[in-house]
Amino acid sequence: MGCIELMDYKILQSRVSFKECREFILSTCKEVYEVEPGYQLFEIYLIGNPPIFVGVEGDDVIFPYVKPCHGAFVLKIKGPDVIERLRSERTAKRQ
Repeated sequence: MGCIELMDYKILQSRVSFKECREFILSTCKEVYEVEPGYQLFEIYLIGNPPIFVGVEGDDVIFPYVKPCHGAFVLKIKGPDVIERLRSERTAKRQ
């Protein structure tokens, strides 16, 4: 499944700057991980200006998603397997 449009997601912010995505994730998520551009989540590669923050809330992953010609969005998608991988590969910036 490499297309966000085919997934069950919730838009938390739309058509905002990448900086606004970063600030939103930092201010609303207790568990936050820093990843580099090109990091793969849900079979898609994250793009944007570093640092890229990915938040975790329960079984949900909150992350910035850039859709060319439409701007940046903050999405929320269920992903226990993605969370497991994040926790095993990264140290939480905040937990």
